[in-house]
Amino acid sequence: MKGISFDQLQTFSDVVELGSFSAAAERLGITQPAVSLQVRQLERHLGVKLIERVGRRAQATLAGADLLIHATRIREEVANALEAIAPHRNGALGRVRIGTGATACIYLLPPALRRLRERMPGLEITVQTGNTSDILKRLESNALDLALVTLPARGRSFDVRKIYDDELVAVFPTQDGATGKPITPKLLSEKPLLLYEGGGNTRGIIDGWFSRAGYSPKPVMELGSVEAIKQLVGVGLGWAVLPRLAVSQQDTMQHISTQSLSPRLRRPLGMVLRRDKHLNRGLRAVVDELQQLGET
Repeated sequence: MKGISFDQLQTFSDVVELGSFSAAAERLGITQPAVSLQVRQLERHLGVKLIERVGRRAQATLAGADLLIHATRIREEVANALEAIAPHRNGALGRVRIGTGATACIYLLPPALRRLRERMPGLEITVQTGNTSDILKRLESNALDLALVTLPARGRSFDVRKIYDDELVAVFPTQDGATGKPITPKLLSEKPLLLYEGGGNTRGIIDGWFSRAGYSPKPVMELGSVEAIKQLVGVGLGWAVLPRLAVSQQDTMQHISTQSLSPRLRRPLGMVLRRDKHLNRGLRAVVDELQQLGET
């Protein structure tokens, strides 16, 4: 192994898996020349060609295919070794990095995280928030261990499990009143709308609901914060479509009312992991806890 690094093996594996030096560079967070250099160094040390181009796709040579089998085993053994020594670090059980949207972080995760802390006080859990596409990029590059996001979550390297079905509802100032009318795309399109910023999966689901009825929402404001939207609705500045999960009984007492949409609209939340992710004790506990969210 002299002269061969774990980083070189990881880079080589990513190039073969993704079929592209540039895609591997994006996943690893380094430049494409750096990826090419690591692969050349590995080929120089081993004395064989490992990757060849077939059309526009990078593929393993016969030697590369043989090495890939062992590189995968090496990665698994390293993960096993890290899991084995984790309990010896001041009683720690390792670290789990979760990526999720702001709504799930505020309204869905806290009870699950509290139960995990009670069961496994030595487990370190960090949470990062963002929209689905950003979270999935971090998950793919292994900067996160697990994602809890609005579906769909596309990617051949992902294991996706739907765990929660959240209704999206109309949220409006109580003084406006819905007067019992069905809240249709036509009715909402006539209101001043406060919607999520574009680009996220939840906004895409809302836009699709309007589009299927032949309408295109034209919000007066687009915001990234559910709490900001609720505050603006509460002072009478517009109507919104928000997850029912995010609207508490306390909100409804502060000049905010809610009503199901017609037709009803839901957004699925899913747990996403890399298919090749090693489930150590801590990560397995988090997965088990999150799977129970859909059962409550």
